[in-house]
Amino acid sequence: MDRLKCPSFFKCREKEKVTASSENFHVGANDENMDRGNWSKKSDYLLSMVGYAVGLGNVWRFPYLTYTNGGGAFLIPYAIMLALAGLPLFFLECSLGQFASLGPVSVWRILPLFQGVGITMVLISIFVTIYYNVIIAYSLYYLFASFQSVLPWANCSSWADNNCNRSPIAVGCNVSTGAGEMFMNISWVNINNLTCLNGSEVFRPGQLPSEQYWDKVTLQRSSGMDETGGIVWYLALCLLLAWLIVGAALFKGIKSSGKVVYFTALFPYVVLLILLIRGATLEGASKGISYYIGAQSNFTKLREAEVWKDAATQIFYSLSVAWGGLVALSSYNKFNNNCYSDAIVVCLTNCLTSVFAGFAIFSILGHMAHISGKEVSQVVKSGFDLAFIAYPEALAQLPGGPFWSVLFFFMLLTLGLDSQFASIETITTTIQDLFPKAMKRMRVPITLGCCLILFLLGLVCVTQAGIYWVNLIDHFCAGWGILIAAILEIAGIIWIYGGNRFIEDIEMMIGAKRWIFWLWWKACWFVITPILLSAILVWSLVKFHRPKYADIPYPDWGVALGWCMIIFCIVWIPIMAIIKIVQAEGNILQRIISCCRPASNWGPYLEKHRGERYKNMVEPAKETDHEIPTISGSRKPE
Repeated sequence: MDRLKCPSFFKCREKEKVTASSENFHVGANDENMDRGNWSKKSDYLLSMVGYAVGLGNVWRFPYLTYTNGGGAFLIPYAIMLALAGLPLFFLECSLGQFASLGPVSVWRILPLFQGVGITMVLISIFVTIYYNVIIAYSLYYLFASFQSVLPWANCSSWADNNCNRSPIAVGCNVSTGAGEMFMNISWVNINNLTCLNGSEVFRPGQLPSEQYWDKVTLQRSSGMDETGGIVWYLALCLLLAWLIVGAALFKGIKSSGKVVYFTALFPYVVLLILLIRGATLEGASKGISYYIGAQSNFTKLREAEVWKDAATQIFYSLSVAWGGLVALSSYNKFNNNCYSDAIVVCLTNCLTSVFAGFAIFSILGHMAHISGKEVSQVVKSGFDLAFIAYPEALAQLPGGPFWSVLFFFMLLTLGLDSQFASIETITTTIQDLFPKAMKRMRVPITLGCCLILFLLGLVCVTQAGIYWVNLIDHFCAGWGILIAAILEIAGIIWIYGGNRFIEDIEMMIGAKRWIFWLWWKACWFVITPILLSAILVWSLVKFHRPKYADIPYPDWGVALGWCMIIFCIVWIPIMAIIKIVQAEGNILQRIISCCRPASNWGPYLEKHRGERYKNMVEPAKETDHEIPTISGSRKPE
């Protein structure tokens, strides 16, 4: 060091530290990993994981599944599938990311032949973030629309048509004419001032004001995917605001998002508790809860394979396994963090939240059924229909409806945001692993650039045909691709890399355990979980149906586009396998064997954690900024 420029050695070191901190502000002074950074507190990580796992599906899908699959009886297969499929995969991914301190693509140094699996996870996450933020935009729009003395969907207003009616609409009846008794259209009867004969009226169901508001005002929905229409400007602005919120929360990576989740992850529980207390005081609430998980429970449903398939599918998607986010978030843990207890806590929290949310939803739906004189089965909905039609309709009929509506949609907003934070962090973590130097210098521009690109890609989802695009991406991308990635992930790590070797890696982090501790995990990882996931995949393919929205089928080109999206995501699995085999040396068999061994730079990120098992590991820092790690110098089996 030049003494003329810096006469004091210690002042220079302090200056260097300040400069490094200013350039790499996602790294804190107390962090263990000064290249990538760590979570500031354990609670930052846990809340981020809870926020990622607990999403919109916990509120708008699980309660409906429980109701349709036997009520309280559904909790039995749900708990069993949590133990057999959800928790084993969750623990595996958390351990994998924490051990190597790498994101979902670079972590496949563990098995270079399967690096395409990580790319598939990230690509699917990109597709999902595009439409997921559109759903957040819907929530923002309804949130703003709720700041009125009377909710705009409380009554049939100027935007409604003749079908808008909470009661059934008469379409015709029998009348007495000179020629005798005849069935006539109700319009003709009214024009001619005739009277319907008693009991002869024929009715059709009317459309709720909230349903017409959703279709005609919020979405301005076109007649089908073929009719794109224009961009719905207020939804586009809400989408822009949603991306600005995400960008602002992530501009410092986990250092900023880890603080935001203290609100976004905890606030939904406050709202759910308030809604439950309010709902429990309403007439008819007990009837709704009875249908959800009470006396109406049907244990004979447990004999149906469909119920078990729904339980396994809900657990799998609810925990967000195989999306890459669990690996990405866990990669910022300190090496000796107890990822085992974290997995247990997050999984149980997620599942209990789903059950708890059902009470809040069904208590108010029970009240809605009571005041409308209908059965609960006639008012209960799922997905968009629950969040933006059935529940807003119920809230509009409560005293102080706007207040409850603001609470509900603000809860949906926060539920969606923290899941979106983790999805974007998955993308930026992947970029950081592949281009570490660029990410240190330009984290903010890169993060905001990702948000801008995804916003532009999402504009097609806020056109008049936007809801069809949202449903299409969800139908194809959030289904088979994730299942394929999960099956290959567990098969590659447990069957090829070696389950016992992976357990030794975990014990380097959490300490040695007795053989009986691992007995359950081995049974799941080696046999049970792969079989369950494969069964779900086969079932889903056999039961495939063309997507439709509001009973409107998709055109052939739309279905073909959906297949193209999922093929684009999974095709990287064989492409990267071929690339790795071509890069390897020897004959074809030697090359395949070489690609099935860990790369020479696989192991704990920091040298102090490598011990004897990884003492010969090649330093990750020696890689250039633009390279995906190759498999040259693969480590031989130990």
